Amino acid sequence: MNEAISPPQLTVRAVLLAVVLAVILAAANTYLGLFAGLTIASAIPAAVVSMAVLRMLGGG
Repeated sequence: MNEAISPPQLTVRAVLLAVVLAVILAAANTYLGLFAGLTIASAIPAAVVSMAVLRMLGGG
């Protein structure tokens, strides 16, 4: 049986992008929470931004 080789799901580039986005979105969410008294769920914006960044970097 011939199995296709799948790309790795966890890469250094993905981890670095996740850390950078977590810091940026946490800071923005904290500022918004302290300034306006409301916060946002940052999972969806993080997913959209990460897909755009990875596409610009040639990740798919």
